[in-house]
Amino acid sequence: MEPTGVAERLHNKTILITGATGFIAKLLVEKILRLQPQVKRLYLLVRAGDQASATERVRSEIMQLQIFRSLQEKYQKHFSSWFWDKVYPVAGDVSLKNLGIGDVALAEGITEETSIIIHMAATVNFRERYDRALAINTMGVKHVIEIASRCAKLELLLLVSTAYVNGKESGIVLEKPLHQYRSYDGQHDLDISEEMALAEAKLKELVCRNASEDTIRLTMKKIGTQRAQKFGWTSTYVFTKAMGEMLAYEQRSRLPIAIIRPTSTTSTWKEPFPGWIEGIKTIDTWVTNYGKAILKVLPGDVTTVIDIIPADTVVNAMLCVISYHLRSQPGLIYHIGSSTRNPLKIGELIHIMFRYFSKKPFVNAKGEGIKVKELIMPATMASFYKHMDIHYKVPMQDVARRGLSTTDELDRYNHLKREYNFTVAIAEVYRSGTFFKRRFDDSNMQRLISMMNKRDRELIPCDTKFINWEKYLMEIHIPGVMYCDSRQATRARL
Repeated sequence: MEPTGVAERLHNKTILITGATGFIAKLLVEKILRLQPQVKRLYLLVRAGDQASATERVRSEIMQLQIFRSLQEKYQKHFSSWFWDKVYPVAGDVSLKNLGIGDVALAEGITEETSIIIHMAATVNFRERYDRALAINTMGVKHVIEIASRCAKLELLLLVSTAYVNGKESGIVLEKPLHQYRSYDGQHDLDISEEMALAEAKLKELVCRNASEDTIRLTMKKIGTQRAQKFGWTSTYVFTKAMGEMLAYEQRSRLPIAIIRPTSTTSTWKEPFPGWIEGIKTIDTWVTNYGKAILKVLPGDVTTVIDIIPADTVVNAMLCVISYHLRSQPGLIYHIGSSTRNPLKIGELIHIMFRYFSKKPFVNAKGEGIKVKELIMPATMASFYKHMDIHYKVPMQDVARRGLSTTDELDRYNHLKREYNFTVAIAEVYRSGTFFKRRFDDSNMQRLISMMNKRDRELIPCDTKFINWEKYLMEIHIPGVMYCDSRQATRARL
């Protein structure tokens, strides 16, 4: 059967969305409600102790957001009743069986009604505790699959993963699946059940030794990093997301599953309005700290392509997959990114940042505009550390030799030390992105885009080819990031 348009696809459908209070999920909820007011119901699974708490989270963290302004204006005084007629909060936890839904009747109602499941719940901390990351990012997929298996009307299970499950691969990265029992480099056997047992055993050992909470947390974080690197992944986050993909792909013959892999998500490009973002993400750490003249050095190859994609483009791509993915092509992987269609080089990004803050300098607490210089980009990690020694370590040693006898000397020493530690941490965290030469093939995604009818090309535009990066960054993204940063700083002071 030929796919229908997105509005028709969502008409009178019941959809279960996990991780509903996440950045992309909020935009997805808004877009579905705006695009198809006749959607039957959106079950939003949120972490909460009971139904009242879940409802309050949806009310405060989703419904009252600025992104729902156009819907509020459309329905005016009826908006609240209309919203709650469509949206049903569900208290739960993807790390638990049955998604932690304690209300048996509600769980049965969900499995009887649901046609589409969109699994977005995840912990995105790169250095998360291994036990927690496994429970949410890996076992969460298993628990969603168990629910999906009981959904009599299920048409699609859409798993939201990340493009960076592709490990340390360079070159053109294909939309290929990951298989259990195989490390990314093929050098080690990988068994998810054994990884779960290892994490559980280590945690039990630490508890039996009466280890402190800090010791348990740090130890479990360290184990996660070690296991990820052993099997060919860069962090606990991408490793556990990869294992979640493996579990999903094994079910492709009996369940209608599709997996999407977005790259680094940035603020909205167009919808529901330009520049909306929650929190500081991906390249935004560079942007904010460069604008404040804290980040002055970043190692990397200026010709490296950095793959970013606006959040509303990700949402539109998800809706495209929901509408045009065919069961006759089960288990397909879809990369959602820009590095193939519309590549942006790090050198170009750095120059745009310099131009922006030269024109609109960040104003500090004293009301002073901060002047920035072009970001220094050593071409190797060795040259980076040499630069840091000359400009930070040697001056710190000079100040320390003088005995730190005055307040000015102590302040200078502490300033250099903070800046050194921060810059090194940023360099190490992002070195895979600033040096790796890779682009994410999106042939499967482009095939779906080519299938879209004319109306859907307007309703859910998701081809990154048409993004003008300079205009987007200068006029939308960087201003949005700095506004978000200022709001976070204000809240921190209150």
